[in-house]
Amino acid sequence: MRCEIRHVTEYRYPQPAWDSFNQVRLHPTHEARQSVRSFHLHVVPQAEVTSHKDYFGAIVHHVHVHDQHTQLRIEAQAMVDTHALPDPGPTPVAALRGARGPLTEFLVPCPRVPAGAWPEVFGVTRPDDRDDLGEYLLNLNAFLYSQFTYDTAATTVSTPLAEFAQHGRGVCQDFTHAMLGITRQLGIPSRYVSGYLYSGGEMRGAEATHAWVECFVPDYGWLGLDPTNNCVAREKHIKIGHGREYSDVSPVRGTYYGGGRGSMSVAVYVYGEA
Repeated sequence: MRCEIRHVTEYRYPQPAWDSFNQVRLHPTHEARQSVRSFHLHVVPQAEVTSHKDYFGAIVHHVHVHDQHTQLRIEAQAMVDTHALPDPGPTPVAALRGARGPLTEFLVPCPRVPAGAWPEVFGVTRPDDRDDLGEYLLNLNAFLYSQFTYDTAATTVSTPLAEFAQHGRGVCQDFTHAMLGITRQLGIPSRYVSGYLYSGGEMRGAEATHAWVECFVPDYGWLGLDPTNNCVAREKHIKIGHGREYSDVSPVRGTYYGGGRGSMSVAVYVYGEA
């Protein structure tokens, strides 16, 4: 599937701001499930732009606006081809025992996914060693989809996981952090994925950057699962990058001097064709 993405972030300030420095993670990844045909970053006013790859391999752009300004516009345009991948074959949960050591960073607690008895908190049955891992993950994905309510007004990016567990209302970041908390407690290496979703009006979370989970399946690799939409991450999911939690892959964040209390708006457009 060919996808065309346009992502616009605008900051407005009541007073002039200067020395604005932003980290921008909007460049889609190159990997087996997708290939990037083009990517362009447009910044107004004129800015110094450099880039590097972060710890997890994502391309990060640094946008530095030296001069005074009352508006900053960062627009990313990308064209990506996504590819179908086979589903994992039968794999017992016990096969994870030899894979956990090298993937410890995707098992240990982090600020937004702290330690806790999350399977019990969310009412999830722990798997048996003989259970098929892929089937268990698909059932978990469906269970979380049925238990939570998608509500864009219920949470913010700083809402604790325990609060989401209590109320069960939130957005894709909350669904994703919940699934990470559960799978990591079960010894399944899992990582947070940030990206885009081509929905055609059919799926939830396409109005901005989207989030889902990748779980490690031995002899297969990383299986993408979207608990917000109860589906496997396939051609309609365009990946930007992954990390332990949201803060590792937040799309745009930065600092500036002056400006007063500014405002931010984000618009995301994803077009696709088979």
